[in-house]
Amino acid sequence: MRVCLASTSPARLMLLRQAGIEPLIVAPDVDEDAVAAAAEAQRGAPLTPGELVLLLARAKAADVARRLPAEHPRFDGIVIGGDSMFALDGQVYGKPYTPAAARERWRRMRGATGVLFSGHSVFRIRPDAEPVEATAIAEASVTFADDVTDAELDTYIASGEPLHVAGAFTVDSLGGAFITRVEGDPSTVVGMSLSTLRRLTGELGLTWTDLWNAGALAASPTAQ
Repeated sequence: MRVCLASTSPARLMLLRQAGIEPLIVAPDVDEDAVAAAAEAQRGAPLTPGELVLLLARAKAADVARRLPAEHPRFDGIVIGGDSMFALDGQVYGKPYTPAAARERWRRMRGATGVLFSGHSVFRIRPDAEPVEATAIAEASVTFADDVTDAELDTYIASGEPLHVAGAFTVDSLGGAFITRVEGDPSTVVGMSLSTLRRLTGELGLTWTDLWNAGALAASPTAQ
């Protein structure tokens, strides 16, 4: 059973590999800002963080699911799309991109608790059959240490890690030392909830362990 990841996120790829899955990578061709703006214009009101991450996850997965049969005619498996955003004190944060934006966010996050929202879209793709989709939103609360110094923040930001991740932090790499508590599936904070993906694949009639493959299992940390 094949798996296609509709994302170029290194964190999501690493997460699947650690879970025993070596996916095919296909970058989605989606203008996220335009998709969000169109949805909000149609509604006449802003989307909630959960609605927004699910909308974008579905758009990414749908784009790849539509293109995949032409590029891989005999593909039999699933396409996974995801999106994440971080909410703190009613403000929604995506990727900061600049050191100044990351520094300002971290000054607000010190000693605070926010929620990481992760949208999931899974398409079941089979030759000569219409795609079938299952979706879900996962949430995890994250509490940050209140004694993170400005010097530590400057060094962390200079590493470049927080600039291209939702919320300007990671839990599984350099930023993990600045996080004191996670409530919910920890993989949600990395980029996708593995327990949620397992449930969605089950809804599509598949068994999670059927997605494991020998290459990824051999490369997993426990196999070393």
